[in-house]
Amino acid sequence: MVSDELKSLLNKALAREMQVSIQYLWQHVLAKGFEGEIIKARLRQIALTEMRHGEMIAERLTYLGGYPTTQPAEITIGETPREMIEIDKKAEEEAIELYRKIIKVAMDEGDYTTAKLFEEILRDEEAHHDYFSSVLG
Repeated sequence: MVSDELKSLLNKALAREMQVSIQYLWQHVLAKGFEGEIIKARLRQIALTEMRHGEMIAERLTYLGGYPTTQPAEITIGETPREMIEIDKKAEEEAIELYRKIIKVAMDEGDYTTAKLFEEILRDEEAHHDYFSSVLG
């Protein structure tokens, strides 16, 4: 049995994944100009990856006896492609911090499956952060 704290953290992660799925998808649609054309395809790809993360987290949370949230965290789009990527980089930094905490709590509770799931997701989030950092130069 896992703690309510871990279930709450999983719901926080799920809300974040829903947020960035929508955020990155709308940025893909709204990004304009030369800079926008450079990032559009990658934003769509990352949005789809984040949707898959959300699905995996919701499935794990349900298995653990929790109930998945339907409310995304606050969505922020940005006005220019540069502002969009700055916002996205910060979102990935927040995710990395949260997911490291989830891994630690899961390991402390002996929930190795949740820890392994979040290690895999963390790897993707670090790659997203690296991409956003590279684009910003």
